[in-house]
Amino acid sequence: MELRLQKYVLPLKHTFRISRESYDSQDTLIASLSFEGKTGYGEATSNPYYQITFNSMQAEISAIEKEIKNYPFTTPTDFHHFLSTKKLSNFAICALDLAAHDLYGKLKETPLHKIWNTTIDHYPISNYTIGIDRIDTMVAKMEETPWPIYKIKLGTENDVAIIRSLRAHTDAVFRVDANCAWSASETIHNAPLLKDLGVEFIEQPLQADDWEGMEQVMHQSVLPIIADESCIVESDVEKCGLHFNGINIKLTKCGGLTPALRMIEKGKSLGLKIMVGCMTESTVGISAIAQLLPQLDYVDMDGAMLLANDIAKGATLSTQGEVIFPSAGGSGISLL
Repeated sequence: MELRLQKYVLPLKHTFRISRESYDSQDTLIASLSFEGKTGYGEATSNPYYQITFNSMQAEISAIEKEIKNYPFTTPTDFHHFLSTKKLSNFAICALDLAAHDLYGKLKETPLHKIWNTTIDHYPISNYTIGIDRIDTMVAKMEETPWPIYKIKLGTENDVAIIRSLRAHTDAVFRVDANCAWSASETIHNAPLLKDLGVEFIEQPLQADDWEGMEQVMHQSVLPIIADESCIVESDVEKCGLHFNGINIKLTKCGGLTPALRMIEKGKSLGLKIMVGCMTESTVGISAIAQLLPQLDYVDMDGAMLLANDIAKGATLSTQGEVIFPSAGGSGISLL
């Protein structure tokens, strides 16, 4: 195989703020794997919360570049197993795993969702994310992008008031994501107020390791609770089954599509709702998520919509949240 690593700095349409950080652009790594005349593309973004940078991922992958080029490619699963023995970060593995899946499907001239024996007749609609900001700015963002489902980032001293103000401007479904900013008592108190305001669920209200607090919330919250920062890798799924109503799987955090497929299967066996979420990433990463849609209950795949300029073509979202699937094999990705 031929390997290529490229850095892109993705400019955002607007400053994006969550409870612990804000940013105006996103560094991302695009990995390309070429074999027998076909090229697959994968992506992993930098992330300060997990101490991941483009340079750190590039160094990890470059250290085994010769082994990758000499690898006798057969299936993405086998390739992922090979990568997992090389002590790479999950972010670096994700970029390569997504590229391997895209390549595999292109070699077979078949979209991944068909390879996995699923159909795109029915799938969940993606939410559109509104970051923390002044109320008038948040309202302006909703008016700029009318959408059936919004995910509202919270983690301020006036979170319920924010939702109440936004509700006056739309009948859309709301989901809220506190990104670990609340306590158990705050979550339990906020839940009925948010439910009355048309909130569907709360995502990761507590610190990722506050399992005792989450047990309280599970017994007393009137809204479903979805794990994000508490559900990073495959081994987290079973523990989340006792403390959450669902899990949000991030491909970059778990190491790509290969482990995500296993996490989906495990989560369903535990009765959990299954969501896949995105980072602020390009259509390269979003198109990989799109292939999983028939297996999901919820999805957050608006990352490329938040960008001022995209770098790829593949799966896209219509103005009503429906997905326009590429007909090409794999994830159907091509770089612009």
